[in-house]
Amino acid sequence: MGMFDQVKQAMQMRKDAKRIQSEIEAITAEYSNGGITCLMRGDFTVLSFKVAPEVLKEVASGKPERFATMLTNVVNGTTKQIRQRTQELTMKMMQSGDLNAMLGG
Repeated sequence: MGMFDQVKQAMQMRKDAKRIQSEIEAITAEYSNGGITCLMRGDFTVLSFKVAPEVLKEVASGKPERFATMLTNVVNGTTKQIRQRTQELTMKMMQSGDLNAMLGG
């Protein structure tokens, strides 16, 4: 393989990597528990939190550690969903040959 072909292949790999990254970023997951909802993007960016008024009342009444525990559980649940969806997307790409082609397989 000549130098030009290697550069061309590297440019194609970069283009494919950006496309895969875009597809991963397009994944979203929403997880709710105990009146707290988290929406997260495939790159693990938190897009939003929703907190029910009754949850805020608990915090105001002196139970902030319960809120912190619930918030942690919701973020972890959302993260788990994102990991699962990312793995599914990766497996789908491998089966279609997209990822194998990118990795030189």
